[in-house]
Amino acid sequence: MQSTEQYAKIVSNSKRVRWDIDADVIRQRRFDYGHSFLPAGLSLVDEVGFLTDDERILLSQIQGRTYCYLFGLVERFIAAKVLALSGHHWFGSQVALEALVRMADEELKHQELFRRLEDMMAAEMPAGYRRTADADAVASLVLSKSTWAVLALTLHIELFTLAHYRASIDGDADICPLWKDVFRSHWMEESQHAVLDELEFLEEDARLPAPERDAAVDDLIALVVAIDGLLQQQAGADAAYFVQLRGGDAPRARAVQAAILNAYRWQYIVSGVMQPRFQRVLFGTLDSTQQERIGKALEPLMAARPVEPSAVTVEA
Repeated sequence: MQSTEQYAKIVSNSKRVRWDIDADVIRQRRFDYGHSFLPAGLSLVDEVGFLTDDERILLSQIQGRTYCYLFGLVERFIAAKVLALSGHHWFGSQVALEALVRMADEELKHQELFRRLEDMMAAEMPAGYRRTADADAVASLVLSKSTWAVLALTLHIELFTLAHYRASIDGDADICPLWKDVFRSHWMEESQHAVLDELEFLEEDARLPAPERDAAVDDLIALVVAIDGLLQQQAGADAAYFVQLRGGDAPRARAVQAAILNAYRWQYIVSGVMQPRFQRVLFGTLDSTQQERIGKALEPLMAARPVEPSAVTVEA
């Protein structure tokens, strides 16, 4: 009964906050390139001492473009997984089924939004920006792993999405108004998705025999490694684009690439791992040996954080 009530609340909230791309978000506006896109608490541009003010704005815009691109990319596999999970509810709770179908519909809408934004940025920013991964290829790789691992990764993504908006984007008065509105709208719907992800993850965990959970932990670690590989490639491409636009010798180019990679690891891995809610849910399903394995896998990445990492460890 409690679970049905939770699904019903998700459906109710989804109906209440639903928005339209053109009428509610874009509203015939363009991006304002006199402002930053990604806040400094996420882009970490203020920690790169050799950048001018204009270069910090440009680097935040490049990272913001990648932020949109990567959200559109991960929502490809999330939508597919949610549709697959709906099969568990075909002949059970129709309220739960509606919640999942609504989430899949919203994720498809988000993909369209981010495609539209990329088209706008491609038309307005100088040529040379490059996306290094194919969304279908990434989705195929992720979906080849166990459902438990995919849902753990999805919950991680949803929770850092909420934390990024609440702790960094919402309170920044200096970022581009359209960019800010995009992620306000995104946050409104993702707030329901995070609750649904947690419910489905815990249900999947309850179905999983102990030996299979151990293998699923390996799958989750493999997904983190794959994500870091993607981030390394995109950081290299984004650094090359920045240097193409602003120039610089090889040491400067390497420093920019290292700074971007540090920021991307913070944004897409570490800030999510540090969320108290994620730690409670994930580690609550694991024994001490499995927790240690995940901790060791994450250890090389955990140095990627701002001077004050508490800035995004809000309770999502």
